[in-house]
Amino acid sequence: MPREYRLPSQRRTRLTRRGRLALLFAAIAAAAAAAAVMVTLLPGEEAPETPRRLLIPEGWRAPQVYAAIDRELKLPPGSTKAAVATAALPLPAEAKGNPEGFLFPATYPVTSKTTPGELLTYMVRTANGKLATPAVANGGRTQGMTPYQTVTLASIIEAEADTRAEMSKVARVVHNRLAKSMPLQMDSTLNYALNRSTVDVTLGDTRIDHPFNTYERQGLPPTPIDSPGLAAMAAAVAPPPGDWLFFVTVKPGDTRFSATYEEHKKHVAEFNRNRAAAGRAQAGPRAG
Repeated sequence: MPREYRLPSQRRTRLTRRGRLALLFAAIAAAAAAAAVMVTLLPGEEAPETPRRLLIPEGWRAPQVYAAIDRELKLPPGSTKAAVATAALPLPAEAKGNPEGFLFPATYPVTSKTTPGELLTYMVRTANGKLATPAVANGGRTQGMTPYQTVTLASIIEAEADTRAEMSKVARVVHNRLAKSMPLQMDSTLNYALNRSTVDVTLGDTRIDHPFNTYERQGLPPTPIDSPGLAAMAAAVAPPPGDWLFFVTVKPGDTRFSATYEEHKKHVAEFNRNRAAAGRAQAGPRAG
């Protein structure tokens, strides 16, 4: 009896675990590549915008920051300043809505969709973050200062110190004067009051009736006077030991710190000689 011929049975190939994983990854990679091609080819789609960079240097005052944002965003002058009122900035209550001192100096990303309010908020949040760092926050508490007072003091340090190395000593001068209930006598606060920046402060300047005249009024000025960086904040809350009450920059790179007025007058005389030799007007003695 003829025997029925049957094809030999074929065994089903089984993948190893490694093989199954390789197959899975290959499928995922293929799907991702296909999706990438589809995204690239979608009609009407534009490439993502590359952000521009806006640099805010240390020591800039709020009006300078506003003007820089207006220019970068190609807005009419005054647009950013006007946005402050509606931006709901996360400022401390002591600021009373004034962001001076809290527009933290840094490099910020900007695109065509960036608004002044968004950028200002970003700057203030950055400042708050720097104030919350352990060194600054703990140092401020040790000195008995609120974050707002820390920024105010740091803004003076930023304006008065020529180098980071001088910041700590300037901070010590301010702390020593506050402890002795002496007026700070800082030219930087007068310059802020008069909306200028100069080393030529006259006797008449020191007698103006203004909240920022620290020759006539004791204590810190009512607000910060610029945007201090992290180095100035750190110096404000951790000044080195020292008995200095005065300082003057007799020439670029040479700032003298003194504990007595008699010593300070000698340094001021040298400063005036240097300026006279350079054919410039003399300036009177000052604490800072």
